[in-house]
Amino acid sequence: MADQTHVLFVEDDDVIREATQLALERDGFAVTAMPDGLSGLEAFRANRPDIALLDVMVPGLDGVSLCRRIRDESTVPVIMLSARADSIDVVLGLEAGADDYVTKPFDGAVLVARIRAVLRRFGHASGGAAGRPEGADSSAGGGVLTFGDLEVDTEGMEVRKAGRPVALTPTEMRLLLEFSSAPGTVLSRDKLLERVWDYGWGGDTRVVDVHVQRLRTKIGQDRIETVRGFGYKLKP
Repeated sequence: MADQTHVLFVEDDDVIREATQLALERDGFAVTAMPDGLSGLEAFRANRPDIALLDVMVPGLDGVSLCRRIRDESTVPVIMLSARADSIDVVLGLEAGADDYVTKPFDGAVLVARIRAVLRRFGHASGGAAGRPEGADSSAGGGVLTFGDLEVDTEGMEVRKAGRPVALTPTEMRLLLEFSSAPGTVLSRDKLLERVWDYGWGGDTRVVDVHVQRLRTKIGQDRIETVRGFGYKLKP
């Protein structure tokens, strides 16, 4: 298991859990599958998986609450599974700290593609956006970009606001790096889905909106501006 990507999969439907576990194992993943949220939390703490795949509606501790508990302890990537694309559960899961979601029923190949996309961008999180964005104040030196009281260290992957460290998940960090690479430039939701979430196809822009809101709460509500009908931009 040490040489394999370890997936924690929490799903209460026996058929879906067993079939999905087999499909993931055929694709080379090591899978720990649990039928409820409490056993899922125990397995997470015992095994420290590389990624967590959580169904929203599981007994004991629902998927959203489990995601929140995991996020309190770790920045490990989390993908939520939801039975309804228009469900409020999708937004709740993202607000709880999930990085992406997949709608059920899902095709096994699509699920594997989304898992690998999340893992790729987490693996590249430390690679970041290199260089010095035009318009950024580089007075802090090195790879540190300054926007008002916000400092973004593109080499050390650290963020500070008013001198205090800001804890970001890898997805939030990649999103901030995209904004930092082009301050004052409007980035569309579709462009952010492509660059941050590695979507080569159309995706749900709610993923972007929720992550932007989460990022705002950490770096300042007025730092990222909404340009209605177009997208978002970072204020230089």
